[in-house]
Amino acid sequence: MATYVPTPLWARPGGFRTLVRIILEQQVSLASAASLFRRVDGELRGGWSPVAVSRAGEAGMRGHGLTRQKAAFVVALAERVGGEPQWFRRLARLDDADAFAALTSLHGIGPWTASIYLLMVLRRPDVWPPGDLALHKAIGALPDQHRTPSTQEATAIAERWAPHRATAARILWHGYLRQKADG
Repeated sequence: MATYVPTPLWARPGGFRTLVRIILEQQVSLASAASLFRRVDGELRGGWSPVAVSRAGEAGMRGHGLTRQKAAFVVALAERVGGEPQWFRRLARLDDADAFAALTSLHGIGPWTASIYLLMVLRRPDVWPPGDLALHKAIGALPDQHRTPSTQEATAIAERWAPHRATAARILWHGYLRQKADG
């Protein structure tokens, strides 16, 4: 018999550290990203701050274990927002489309990363993170589905859940994680 429990909100604080962590989560497991984030936070003089990341530069960040690409992304982010301390506060006041555009204008921030920030940090109710493999697998496990959908197909399916796509994503992630834990 299935046990139903409340779906977690998985809310995250806003700002540079969180956006860096989301960048680290791109295309890797959450556990792997969390481990790297913690390790670098302890090793990097000043921790995950725009000043510390800018000071380390891309070579320094690679020396801490980031890939060439992610090192470039976090350094570009540090340099962009480091001189503008109110950037994240202004971002939070923008509507979904403008916040998405502001995020995706940053080097290394694509639709998935921007959507995760909008969903988890800004807690916007109608955000769907395109290309999220766990969501694709969760949709594929729904009774009316017979396979894991592509990004385009998953996005089309999620349209049915507007204007509550973020809630649908949380429910699907929760179900996916519970099913994975159950074996």
